[in-house]
Amino acid sequence: MAKTRPGKRDLDSYTIRGTNKIVRVGDCVLMRPSDTSKPPYVARVEKIESDSRNNVKVRVRWYYRPEESIGGRRQFHGAKELFLSDHYDIQSAHTIEGKCVVHSFKNYTKLENVGAEDYYCRFEYKAATGAFTPDRVAVYCKCEMPYNPDDLMVQCEGCKDWYHPACVGMTIEEAKKLDHFVCSECSSDDDMKKPQATFPVSPGSDGKVEPKRRKR
Repeated sequence: MAKTRPGKRDLDSYTIRGTNKIVRVGDCVLMRPSDTSKPPYVARVEKIESDSRNNVKVRVRWYYRPEESIGGRRQFHGAKELFLSDHYDIQSAHTIEGKCVVHSFKNYTKLENVGAEDYYCRFEYKAATGAFTPDRVAVYCKCEMPYNPDDLMVQCEGCKDWYHPACVGMTIEEAKKLDHFVCSECSSDDDMKKPQATFPVSPGSDGKVEPKRRKR
């Protein structure tokens, strides 16, 4: 008569092999790819379980890098941008290399220093169809592109829109030296009132005027 297999048991945490780092459900982790020439995969741990032989498995929800998506990487995708996918998997816990933090887009733009383990996510992604949620995103500048936090932008004191230096005929070095900036459209308006506060450093900051939106 065949023996029944003992059931699996849920674990509260897992200590990454060779380290003192503890992984719990809800944490984001870096997982070793089969192709070692590629960067580690990023995933969110949904469940940790062990079998009778103490083999620890994790149920994960994968984050995709832009270049792994159907549409590929685009100009406005940041170097640390990830998409939270609907792709789930069961993996050996031994493939976890380390922990990381996936920030909201808003919180990421407020970081004073971006570390190697810092990423951000502003879209959810359906792996089978390539669809994104949300399917609309704020656009900026004359080029009408979404904000890439890796790019320097300057804010017009009149219309409050943000511009890439190259799109308004400036170098990055010139833009960094600016105390004030007025776009060409606003500079022709003699009645424009100058705000008293200095402009914030990026479109991710609080207090911005919401720009027009369009589909991605």
